[in-house]
Amino acid sequence: MVNAFASSVTARNTVVVHRALMQGDNEVEVVETNRRGHATRFAQDAARRGVDVVIGYGGDGTLNEVATGVAGSETALGVLPGGSTNVFARTLGMPNDPVAAVAQLAAGIAANAIEPIGLGKVNSRYFCFHTGVGYDAAVVKEVERRAAMKRWLGHPLFIYAAVRTWAVNYDRKQPHFTVTTPSGKPVTDGYFTVVLNTNPYTYLGNRPLDLSPAAGFDRGLVAITFRTMKIRAILGGLGGALRGGGVKPSATLDVQTDLEALSITHDAPFPYQLDGDYLGETKRLEFTHEPDAVRLVRPQSV
Repeated sequence: MVNAFASSVTARNTVVVHRALMQGDNEVEVVETNRRGHATRFAQDAARRGVDVVIGYGGDGTLNEVATGVAGSETALGVLPGGSTNVFARTLGMPNDPVAAVAQLAAGIAANAIEPIGLGKVNSRYFCFHTGVGYDAAVVKEVERRAAMKRWLGHPLFIYAAVRTWAVNYDRKQPHFTVTTPSGKPVTDGYFTVVLNTNPYTYLGNRPLDLSPAAGFDRGLVAITFRTMKIRAILGGLGGALRGGGVKPSATLDVQTDLEALSITHDAPFPYQLDGDYLGETKRLEFTHEPDAVRLVRPQSV
């Protein structure tokens, strides 16, 4: 599945990727997506037809749709970075360039290096690496309002959106939701929560933002909730992430790990995003960790 509008996808790159995947007598069909939900429907159809591997070549949103489409089937998920950040591909150790990454993917397919991994699930929708709730989602909404600029500006656009959202587009005085887990005391004053299936949360250029080393395919979800929007508290909490040690619990930061389920609720709607795609506002999110949800082609060194 190719998202031709993704930041790193070009006609030339697509030809190079296609040729590399055809080595070894593989039969390869290129399908272009052109709207939200398109990749999921194509992936579901491929899984029903018994296709061996469906590859998501685009940004993290395209990959999420493909993973959702093949989850629970025998069809494996392949990953190629084509977006601006490519969190999931880089989490797998792939270079942030599709031409360089395709050799690793082709080697994984040739070696049949396929293994089941766990995914997160929220309100019946799978996510590969994280769901952002509250402020995080409001920032993604601001970025998507300027989607035409995303291809060219990349990370500076995200920084601009983060500053603008904090300054004028997000209520920093009233909590936005409550986070409830089976074993912990409810966090009733949430402003900004990230639910992780993997780590890092994202990348700032080439630098990973490591929120929790406890997040991984073979463990439960991690929920990190900021209980204030004071800039000193947010930057202080993220300082450890930039140094690679993860965030630490404090009076203004709640961290819960190895969660099989959790819920986020409020009387008024709050925004959320899933694997980098803004999905609107809701009053309730129900999360579960789904072990062995999808069969992943592991990239191999070449």
